[in-house]
Amino acid sequence: MTSRVEDGRTLVLERLFRAPPERVFAAFSQAEHLRRWWGPRGWEMPVCTLDFRPGGRWHYGMKCTDPAQGQFYGMESWGLGVYREIGDGARIVYTDSFSDAQGGVNAAMPSTLVELTFPAQGGGTRVVNRSTYASEEGLRTLLDMGMLQGISETWDRLDEDLGAAQT
Repeated sequence: MTSRVEDGRTLVLERLFRAPPERVFAAFSQAEHLRRWWGPRGWEMPVCTLDFRPGGRWHYGMKCTDPAQGQFYGMESWGLGVYREIGDGARIVYTDSFSDAQGGVNAAMPSTLVELTFPAQGGGTRVVNRSTYASEEGLRTLLDMGMLQGISETWDRLDEDLGAAQT
């Protein structure tokens, strides 16, 4: 995975996956796929509701199930995505926020506008994730929380899931 910050408030992440764009898009747009790979290692997603359409919502709850993660063991983390645009298997745009178990946005944490694209490349798919925050401070808050490690582990799990789906 490569990462870079543009204009101080946009984090751009890119990674090549060894699967066709249709399969990678499905992994991001169907609850049964997201449940298998979303979240860092040692976390599961027992709650995942998805209404994949513009204006639809993705509400999910993750739980740390790895005792080796010390203080995080047993912790829950909730998120809410609200879809803005969905483009023919090639683009997803949504707002992403921390939330509570009922789907109420946690205003104390920064929200982001996420744009995902899935261009074919070399027999696989390059996922490009552009996450734009309202401020540089919002982006810095999440980077300081270890977001890059979490995303890297999450995308590793996606890569493993896509590979398992081929066999």
